[in-house]
Amino acid sequence: MSYERPIMSAPEIFEPTPENARAFRQALGRFATGVTVVTTATDNGTMGFTANSFSSVSLDPPLVLWCPARSSSRFEEFTNGRPFAIHILAGEQQALADAFVQEPDAFDGLNWHAGEDGTPFLDDAIARFYCTAHAYHEGGDHVIAVGRVREVAVRAGAPLLFASGSYGCFTLA
Repeated sequence: MSYERPIMSAPEIFEPTPENARAFRQALGRFATGVTVVTTATDNGTMGFTANSFSSVSLDPPLVLWCPARSSSRFEEFTNGRPFAIHILAGEQQALADAFVQEPDAFDGLNWHAGEDGTPFLDDAIARFYCTAHAYHEGGDHVIAVGRVREVAVRAGAPLLFASGSYGCFTLA
């Protein structure tokens, strides 16, 4: 088996500065990520947040992270120590991702139920991680929210992906 190296153009090299923030953001967009909706119960009802800044951290103890933006109107509700659920979306759930980008309470018409503590669980996600707050770390214009996973739900399905400003789907073999 041989590997043919593709012909590639020379890279554009730059220092990330405020003046070229858009180019920096576009470079970050070259990394394909999964798409999640993070949910929590608040004093004002249920709330959701679309995020692609999700990662596993540790198996023992079971930890995951996501990074809410400080500029979000929902920032305080998601960084106050309440339990939350991270839902990995399926390839056909782009509309769901878009709904929670626009509105924090886009639960109408969705299949969901509340956990024992009121945390909203989206029933159609391909994976769900119910978490209690473990730690918050400074992350520039974001906060790194680390959750201790207390329960996992998983079902079959291909994940929704996001790269270079567009959604896509990974076809499982």
